[in-house]
Amino acid sequence: MYVIDFATTAKKDFKVINKSDITFIRDSLYDFAQNFNADYEKSLMHSGKIKKLKGQKEILYRLKLRTYRVIYKKYDNKLVILVLHVTTRESAYKNLD
Repeated sequence: MYVIDFATTAKKDFKVINKSDITFIRDSLYDFAQNFNADYEKSLMHSGKIKKLKGQKEILYRLKLRTYRVIYKKYDNKLVILVLHVTTRESAYKNLD
């Protein structure tokens, strides 16, 4: 099982999201972390729910949750999913660097 850690930027993102959406995102992320393994990741990539982002300095992934996009990176050796950014689709990919 992976552990979820939220970057300061993600914590700030939650301040502008309504409480029902925060609950949905939080619950979805914890389910995601509990179920995460290579096969699960592969099936989510195939369905388009997860996408590896291109053109970044580091390896980042995007997870679609309704109208929100969660930008995250994973550390295999630490079993940590670090959530970097949670926002709507319109502004998800701005200022990632």
